[in-house]
Amino acid sequence: MSRNGKKATMYDIAAAVGVSQATVSLVMNNAPTTRISAVTREKVMQAARELGYEKVHRPQGGIIGMLINGLLSSQHSASLIEGARSEAAETDHLLVAIPTFGDPDTEDAAIEYLGGRPMVGIIYARVITQAIDLPKRLQAIPTVFLNCYPAKGHVASVVPADVAGGFTATSALLGAGHRRIAMINGEEWIEAGRDREKGYREALTTYDIAVDPVLIRSGGWTMQSGREQMEALLDLAEPPTAVFCYCDRMALGVYDAIKARKLRVPEDISVVGFDDEVFAKDMDPPLTTINLPHEAMGRWAVSTLLDGAASPAVAVKHRKIKMECELVVRGSIRNTGFDTGRKSGT
Repeated sequence: MSRNGKKATMYDIAAAVGVSQATVSLVMNNAPTTRISAVTREKVMQAARELGYEKVHRPQGGIIGMLINGLLSSQHSASLIEGARSEAAETDHLLVAIPTFGDPDTEDAAIEYLGGRPMVGIIYARVITQAIDLPKRLQAIPTVFLNCYPAKGHVASVVPADVAGGFTATSALLGAGHRRIAMINGEEWIEAGRDREKGYREALTTYDIAVDPVLIRSGGWTMQSGREQMEALLDLAEPPTAVFCYCDRMALGVYDAIKARKLRVPEDISVVGFDDEVFAKDMDPPLTTINLPHEAMGRWAVSTLLDGAASPAVAVKHRKIKMECELVVRGSIRNTGFDTGRKSGT
């Protein structure tokens, strides 16, 4: 029992340990592919024992529908689907993923098709993180949002912690002694880009470094855009010594631009990407980047949907969960030897 005498929940465990509810969910469901330390796992399990938490028994079997706006063959889509598929399979549920590309007619047809079968509920997924309206046909169906969140209303949702990810990426460069750090961002309409830039700015502020607008470049999310923006940065009277890229594809172009000037990564310019795409580890040098927790997010979405199906009488707290994006350290950051101590608060 929790301290207020009610049945303990994962939210109570999260509060006791000081971690997110998403972390507790992943630990309690023993998700094998998530990067959660053994120490954190033990703290969560210890708190669960002390609070008398009883895991909800989920029903076996049934279909979980997944409507996804994106190509199933893309890495981002594949990771979201694989996480959801794995979690569903562990309780003998079948995940049926249907690409809809956000088309209302396709979504309606998919929902009608799934509704004629023993369906537990719907995972409504987007490849690009964004706020969306809940389709009317889903209002009477148990639904969890994956990589998106409700513009209004109440739907359980999970998205990457992009602000924290931008902060982590920039802090890795600051910690290596860099002070003139550029950011090559995606297009301004992309929410993830705005959030990652916010994290970049917050990290600089933590080190009492003024944000220089000249060092913030915006473009698409392609290799060509990364190359063009890096060329512009290298043309500055005082080029940056390090660059944080919105995505790994842009980092590919950044590498090309640096090498075209007879410079080297990381000896002359350090680079950090975002997404941890499959090619990042094979770049020369291997790219330090931020991992998108898409598989863990997919698992959380299914877990939350199944928990709601198992205990329909218990009100589910409809929260927007932000899942941690971790730094993947490789060989693209040079330590300058500069004093890396933070100035703020020291």
